Amino acid sequence: MNKKPSPSMDAWLAEAKGHESAPKIGMYLTHNGIVRQSAKAKVRLGDEEAPSVTGMYFSYEPEKVEAVIEETYKMEGIYYIRVWLNEGELKVGDDIMYVLIGGDIRPHVVDALQYLVGRIKTECVTEKELFDFKP
Repeated sequence: MNKKPSPSMDAWLAEAKGHESAPKIGMYLTHNGIVRQSAKAKVRLGDEEAPSVTGMYFSYEPEKVEAVIEETYKMEGIYYIRVWLNEGELKVGDDIMYVLIGGDIRPHVVDALQYLVGRIKTECVTEKELFDFKP
């Protein structure tokens, strides 16, 4: 499975601002997750000996993503959500995900973004880091 072309945030925002929910929205917040060279073991666990990442295999379960989106819509002040997830073999610098959330006030939108991205990452996706081991 090959990676997908990344969406345009300008197009997404234009679409969101034309959506029926737009009059209720005072803030849109975007998230763009990308493949980084630093391994999770290094950035999350402090393992300075972790090798550099060359890419990753990425997949997701669409039904789970949709369920998490529906739960996020139940949060106070959230009126617009759009999510795009890549798939396949990705390289360092490739887009993993885009998320756009619109809501009434900043604290609600920030909380919803944190909640949604956190749940997608822990419940809906599979990431396998790739390393270029040299003898």
